[in-house]
Amino acid sequence: MKSLADLEAIRNKTVNKVGLRKENAEETRIVVGTATCGIAAGARPVMQAFVEEIQKRNLSNTFVTQTGCIGVCRLEPIVEVYAPGQEKVTYVKMTPEKAQKVVLDHVVNGKIVEEYTIGKAE
Repeated sequence: MKSLADLEAIRNKTVNKVGLRKENAEETRIVVGTATCGIAAGARPVMQAFVEEIQKRNLSNTFVTQTGCIGVCRLEPIVEVYAPGQEKVTYVKMTPEKAQKVVLDHVVNGKIVEEYTIGKAE
C-alpha cells in the first residue's frame, strides 16, 4: 500500500499531466463525448487515437478531455476542438482514422476538416 505522501505525489503528477479544467489561450483542447451513447458508438478508440497522435507529434500545447453527452446521439462519436483564436469546431461520426486526420490538418496545420463537421452531417 502506498503512503499518503506517495498518493499525493501521484495525484499531483496526474492532475498536472491531464490538465483538466485548464484554460489557456495558447492551448488546443479536444473534448470527446464519452456518455453511454458515445461509448457505444466508439468514443473510446477515438479518444485513444487523439491521445496517441498528440503524443506522437509532441504537441505539448494540446490536450484531450472527456465530457458527457453532447446532445446529438445519432452523430456519435462527437468531438469538439477548441483552438486558439478560432470558434469551437464540432466533428461527428468520428473514427480513429478521422481523429488522426483532424490532428494533422486542424490542430497542426490550422485547416478545419470540413467534411467531418456537424455542418456537413446535417
